[in-house]
Amino acid sequence: MTAVTIRPEQAGDEPAIYELTKVAFAPMPFSEGDEQDLVDALREAGDLALSLVALDAERIVGHIAFSRVAISDGAQDWYDLGPVSVAPELQLTGIGSALIGHGIADLRHRGAKGIVLLGNPDYYGRFGFEHDPQLEYPGPPPQYFQRLVLEGDAPAGVVSYPPAFG
Repeated sequence: MTAVTIRPEQAGDEPAIYELTKVAFAPMPFSEGDEQDLVDALREAGDLALSLVALDAERIVGHIAFSRVAISDGAQDWYDLGPVSVAPELQLTGIGSALIGHGIADLRHRGAKGIVLLGNPDYYGRFGFEHDPQLEYPGPPPQYFQRLVLEGDAPAGVVSYPPAFG
């Protein structure tokens, strides 16, 4: 893995996070090209619950965002993971995995009950994420909507995201 330091986002990191997210998602076939705007909108609305950056010796090379979600069964302290961005030339070097692992540990320490995400089951499965048919997010193919229980029982119901997700 490329040597990086992971820390919470700080004031002044916003432009670098914006550009990083933009270039990281540009070649992705599933991207709508607005992930960088999503991160800014979450931040501006106060819905960015946890934002971490990965830095090499010179610059921010990775970013991960977590926001709170609502679940129709009333479950509390659940979060969404995403987007995760890594500089294109450093993708597949372990930076994304390090950010995900750090974020999961940080949320667990804060008392979070669980995390949901929309993503590749083969990739996120290694972190313990799995599809649960009792937890729904209407729209995308259900197998891509996954959850990770950090504490307590798995919720059941429909997941709602902050308004920035549209």
